[in-house]
Amino acid sequence: MHFSPMFSLKDVLYIQAGLGVLTNMFLLFFYSFTILGHRPKPMDLMSCQLTFIHIMMLLTGGDIWLTDIFESLNIENHIKCKATFYIHRVMRGLSICITCLMSVFQAVTISPSNSLLAKFKPNLKKYMIYAFLCIWSLNLSFSSNLIFYVGGFTNVSETNQMKVTESCSMFPVNYIIRGLFLTVTTSRDVFLVAVMLTTSAYMVIILFRHQRQCKHLHSISHQRASPEKRATQIILLLVVFFVILYWVDFVILFTSVLLWMYDPVILTIQKFVMNAYPTITPLVHISSDKRIINVLKILQLKCH
Repeated sequence: MHFSPMFSLKDVLYIQAGLGVLTNMFLLFFYSFTILGHRPKPMDLMSCQLTFIHIMMLLTGGDIWLTDIFESLNIENHIKCKATFYIHRVMRGLSICITCLMSVFQAVTISPSNSLLAKFKPNLKKYMIYAFLCIWSLNLSFSSNLIFYVGGFTNVSETNQMKVTESCSMFPVNYIIRGLFLTVTTSRDVFLVAVMLTTSAYMVIILFRHQRQCKHLHSISHQRASPEKRATQIILLLVVFFVILYWVDFVILFTSVLLWMYDPVILTIQKFVMNAYPTITPLVHISSDKRIINVLKILQLKCH
């Protein structure tokens, strides 16, 4: 039997989204129980929120599962398109904001006591709650204009709509409004990525400095990889991975909106790129968090 390239791409997209949802669901349950049962760390609260955001991103990223749920409930295609597109754009914005916030808060947490950032440590949880309220409010309001420009797909040749999924499209948008929207989105993303890279570089410097001090004190030539070094590698991996994927996705989106044209294959590739970060992030967290590894070991022993 012959399978077309598009069919193969869609199969990969479904497998990728399925893996992402399962791993994020596992993390969501883990962080929820940690928050309810123990004194949660600020990072646990952010990680819990990020896993929820990633689940919603994967469910609303094109014609996957949420659209099928809407169809089973007999909801009109027009409403379905507005709801899924709006939720996905909000979650996309929240993903970069929370990831940026995580890198900032981690930089404050590991900053030396004589640094300028150290004075923020005592009220870290309070600042975090304010930051959450601000981020959610801004993203929910910022993406609200999309509701007016998205709807059920009818006929591109007649109405000059841009098809964004199999059944949804964007309506013609004034050049000034389109330019303004792209400028604001680009400015926000450039600023957040710059903050993320700056705080990550700062953390790497602190961790390497700390590792050098420890090595000098212990004077061990063949020592195992320290937790600081592992943390440095994880931070570098996640930040570099996020920045590359986010900007590949943004370039595709920016070009498509600017030229007002979406190729079906390019659209599927963009969905794959968008889903890569929420799929890989939980796997990195699971493999690097000792608490999760211990829980998995206990579950494995019980199964045997």
